[in-house]
Amino acid sequence: MAKKVVATLKTGEGHSFTKAIRFVKSQKTGAYTFQEEIINKEHVKDFFANKK
Repeated sequence: MAKKVVATLKTGEGHSFTKAIRFVKSQKTGAYTFQEEIINKEHVKDFFANKK
């Protein structure tokens, strides 16, 4: 499934978007999970600076 997303991002207006992945620690269990989003390249620093 990831290959399809990457292929879609390489065509047309997809050049202005990127897939960002970060680890998020769960408050309840203490386990780490992944948070993935496809965001505009201009908002990448905001994505990693904002800890939800």
